Amino acid sequence: MNDIDLGGRRAVVTGGAQGIGRAVAERLLRSGAAVSLWDSGGEVAETADELAALGPRVEACQVDVTDPAAVEAAAASTAAALGGIDILVANAGITGPNMKLWEYPVEAWRQVIDVDLTGVFLCCRAVVPGMIRQNYGRIVSTASIAGKEGNPNASAYSAAKAGVIALTKSLGKELADYDIAVNCISPAAARTRIFDQMTEEHIGYMLSKIPRGRFVTVEEVASMVAWLVSAENSFTTGAVFDLSGGRATY
Repeated sequence: MNDIDLGGRRAVVTGGAQGIGRAVAERLLRSGAAVSLWDSGGEVAETADELAALGPRVEACQVDVTDPAAVEAAAASTAAALGGIDILVANAGITGPNMKLWEYPVEAWRQVIDVDLTGVFLCCRAVVPGMIRQNYGRIVSTASIAGKEGNPNASAYSAAKAGVIALTKSLGKELADYDIAVNCISPAAARTRIFDQMTEEHIGYMLSKIPRGRFVTVEEVASMVAWLVSAENSFTTGAVFDLSGGRATY
C-alpha cells in the first residue's frame, strides 16, 4: 500500500458504514485523517467503533443524505467536532430495482435520484462554503460506469450516476479559483451488500462487460480515492476517474 499523507485532514465519508464507503474510511484513517462516517443505517456507530484504532479519530453520524436540514446539521456538527471539513467523499447510494423503464415504479425512480444524485448535491452544498473560507478542499463523488454507458434495466441508477458526473464537472469549474479539487470516480461494480438489491441476471450482465473478468475490489477503489483527496492532487479538477477493468470506452 502506497503511503498517502492525510495527516491533520478532516474527512466526511457518506455511506461510510459498509462497502466502498467503509473501505475508503479505513484507508483515510490509516493515512492520518480524522473521519466522520455519515450513514442512514443504524450500524454506523458500530462501524465507527470497529475502525477507531486505525487512525486519529473517527466519528459516527446517522444522517439521511436526502434531507437538506439533516445534511446541514450533520455538516455543522462534524465541523465543530473535527475543527472543520477538508475532505468530502460523497459515496452514499442505492441501485433501485432492475426493471424496464416503462415498468419502473415512479416512487422507486424518485428514491434513486434522491439518494444517488440529490444526496451528492446536498452534501456538497453543505460543506463547500467552509472549504471556500479556508481555501482548501478535496471532494470525490462515487459515480459509476453505468453513468457513462447506461445499463439496461437500471435507468434510474444510470441517470443518477450520469448526473453525478455532470455535477462534478460543473462544481469543479465553479471552484477552480480555489485550492479545492472536485472529481468523481466511475467504478465497475464491486461485490458489496449493494448486490442484494440486484437480480442475478443483472449481476451477470455487469460481469460480462468487464474485460478483466472480475469485479473491482473495495480496496482498489479506496486506493484511488486516497490520492484524489490528498494535497498532491492540486491541479486536476472536474474529472472522471475510471475503475472499470477495461470496460470504459471514453
